[in-house]
Amino acid sequence: MKQFLLLLHEDIQKMSALSPKEMQELANAHMNWANKLAADGHLISGDGLKPKGVLITGKDCVIKDGPFLESKEIIGGYYLLQATDLQTIVELAKECPTHHYGGTTEIRPIMEMDDYGQ
Repeated sequence: MKQFLLLLHEDIQKMSALSPKEMQELANAHMNWANKLAADGHLISGDGLKPKGVLITGKDCVIKDGPFLESKEIIGGYYLLQATDLQTIVELAKECPTHHYGGTTEIRPIMEMDDYGQ
């Protein structure tokens, strides 16, 4: 099975406008979706990410707080998934609850040792 990282890009303004009830509904939708992925053998792991972290940039390893709130979008979480091919992950990602409030999913195939020789 091949592995894929599904990054959840969320619109900061839309997410901060959600009511507590909508936030709970979104959290429940993610839990239900993750349970379905696990039951079908696709879920390896996944979690939400806190809005702030640290950026380390360049050869001199300059450290900055980030991501910056001036950004319109934030990576709010991830899922590490497995499937036989990219198309299967694309179809699964279409059901991701991130899309309910205008979010975007980005799929990144995880490199395998065979990929380095190409």
